[in-house]
Amino acid sequence: MKLFKKIPNPREIRQKLGLNQLEFWNKVGVTQSGGSRYESGREIPKAVRELVRLVHIDRIDLTKIKRDDLIVAAMLKAQHPDLYKSLKKSAKLSA
Repeated sequence: MKLFKKIPNPREIRQKLGLNQLEFWNKVGVTQSGGSRYESGREIPKAVRELVRLVHIDRIDLTKIKRDDLIVAAMLKAQHPDLYKSLKKSAKLSA
């Protein structure tokens, strides 16, 4: 997975998900009018592209992620790398 990969057609992603512009763009903190400009060809900033990927492609609900979760994950990765890799592999298999 390459972070900040160019998203060639956000409109196509939105339409495949069956969302209107307001629903799609609101989930990543972009106004409907801003999203409309991106769908019309305006360059999408890297941060917005990454949010679109996380929310709409990887299907991650950002409202459920807490700072403590990220801290625990980082600690697990640093202190128990084998367990972290095993858990990550299991998570991919169950997804």
